[in-house]
Amino acid sequence: MKAGPTVLVFPAWRSNPYLNILSLAPRSQGFQFAGETDFYGFLRAARRLRRGDVAHIHWTSPIAQSALSERDADSRVRQFERALSGMRRRGVRIVWTVHNRLPHELTYRRQEQAIYRALADAADAVHVMTADTPSVIADVCVVPSEKVRVIPHPSYQGIYDTGITRTEARESFGLAPDEVAVLFLGQIRPYKGVTTLMRAADRAARDDGRPLALLLAGHTPPGSLAELEPDMPSSVRAVTFFDFVPDGDIARWFAAADVAVFPYRRILNSGSVHLAATFGVPAVLPDEPHLRDQYAGQSWVSFFDTASPEESLTGMLSDSSLLEGVDPADVRAFLEAVSPWRVSRLYGGLLEELSGRAVAEAS
Repeated sequence: MKAGPTVLVFPAWRSNPYLNILSLAPRSQGFQFAGETDFYGFLRAARRLRRGDVAHIHWTSPIAQSALSERDADSRVRQFERALSGMRRRGVRIVWTVHNRLPHELTYRRQEQAIYRALADAADAVHVMTADTPSVIADVCVVPSEKVRVIPHPSYQGIYDTGITRTEARESFGLAPDEVAVLFLGQIRPYKGVTTLMRAADRAARDDGRPLALLLAGHTPPGSLAELEPDMPSSVRAVTFFDFVPDGDIARWFAAADVAVFPYRRILNSGSVHLAATFGVPAVLPDEPHLRDQYAGQSWVSFFDTASPEESLTGMLSDSSLLEGVDPADVRAFLEAVSPWRVSRLYGGLLEELSGRAVAEAS
């Protein structure tokens, strides 16, 4: 196969399944993928790109949020802007995927907003996973409508082992047949509202007497773990694993769960929701307009009131109807529309459009 254009991905975490899924079809089309996780490594790699190549910026936090000071953050922003200008002059195409409204853990807000504005201005295509994204981030930056490309978040079908049965999974956690297993799986940070879920589960168990088990799994920085401890429920059995869950063990947690709750304070996109769908587990999300639009008509998705999250989640966990009325056909249709190969092909089409346009302009 003839080597095609280079796609420089930043930041490129090799263990990130989302990035691996996106690259499936483009690799088969001949695109060569390179990646950097360090900001200065990205700057060096960007200088090697030439006309027809593509720089794809994903999460922006390694740029300014890794800075040692305000002055350092300002310097990083200027260097990033110069890198974007240099790539455009050389005919390199730029794609920006908007994963978050802003990074969740934000030290240098002004600089981060400057990065978003620079990307909205310099990018040839702004990849969003839902059509509502430009309006959700409008107070941060304005994304020109002609640059917007909607490519949904993929499911994880075929990515994780699904061989374990529900009975085996529940037995591995010591769950009783009548225990309702409530799962939160993902990086456990204060902004994700995990303490709210813990308090709600505790209250629901006390108020209703319903046997609940709370499954909490995900990497937890030491500081975040200290914040969780005071809210650890006393009326609910909690099964915890405060570390990265190995890929081979993901299925066990979801197969054991009756419902996955994502009590985020604010959320734009969530791969964990697609992970729940992949394993056929009902999901509870914050009641935000763009999420309601995205999951409209999905019987496996419920929404809690963000104005009073603890009270809302308490009521939902006390209500047996939460787990009723989920139509497996809804889940199958949702997964089919966002299958890994389908989403990857859409991304491959975008790369071909951009790299082909660059070559045409050069001729």
